[in-house]
Amino acid sequence: MPVVEVKHLKKYYGKSRGIEDVDFNIEAGEIFGFIGPNGAGKSTTIRTMLALIHPTAGSANIFGKDCQRYAPEIAREVGYLPSEVFYYDTMRAGDLLRYSASFYKKDCSRRIRELSDTLDLDLSKKIDDLSFGNRKKVGIIQGLLHEPSLIILDEPSIGLDPLMQQRFFSLLLQENQRGATILFSSHILSEVQKICGRVAIIKEGRIIHEEKMSTFRESSYKKVAVESATPLDPAYFQLEGITSLETNGRSASFIYRGSVNVLMQRLAALNLSNVSIGEPDLEEVFLHYYQ
Repeated sequence: MPVVEVKHLKKYYGKSRGIEDVDFNIEAGEIFGFIGPNGAGKSTTIRTMLALIHPTAGSANIFGKDCQRYAPEIAREVGYLPSEVFYYDTMRAGDLLRYSASFYKKDCSRRIRELSDTLDLDLSKKIDDLSFGNRKKVGIIQGLLHEPSLIILDEPSIGLDPLMQQRFFSLLLQENQRGATILFSSHILSEVQKICGRVAIIKEGRIIHEEKMSTFRESSYKKVAVESATPLDPAYFQLEGITSLETNGRSASFIYRGSVNVLMQRLAALNLSNVSIGEPDLEEVFLHYYQ
């Protein structure tokens, strides 16, 4: 039985669309990526799953239980980090985390110390004195302190510096090895590619694509820009896997998904003066599916 089952989930705010017919499963032990641009419906889906808001239609089950009917019971085994965290500013970080731990009726003091050491968080400081990044660390620890079976993360790395992001990803992998299932929601494709085994792409409230990350890597997207010593013919770039082609005289740019060897053979026949190949922005990857 999947740990998470979302079936035809819909949420409307009056006449405004939140999500529309969202459908996916997450198996036990998976690190599942949930990606889409801002406003696509990621947070609405998660909040509905956690019974923070009620669905207009459809259903969501966690651990085989209906998320709305069994919300308190489910919450004891779920760790949640929202995209934005808000706390009592006058509380010290350690006091807030101990207060959070009290809801789980278990001694989490050792776990709090271990996590704060890993993330380099000063527990004696008041929330009001913490930077945005350090507040995010408090949220991460709060979501992990009770060793949850399911971890739900909504834009978790925003505010963390590169070194702390690396520690955070290592921590998530450790939690996964412990047996935790993880839902990792982000608009940053490179983050999802690092740790997720499978990914679902959402746009305008709908899942538009779902794929194993291993397949995604085998034929990963490339952003290609070329400059030529002679004018370029757009027809020359009619190659399977090329989308979003833009040409301007002696320059061209496009998104490519396919064999790099095939692409390089095609480009080798041009009189190039410059070429660059890199990772496209997430929005540019989406264009492939939208078209």
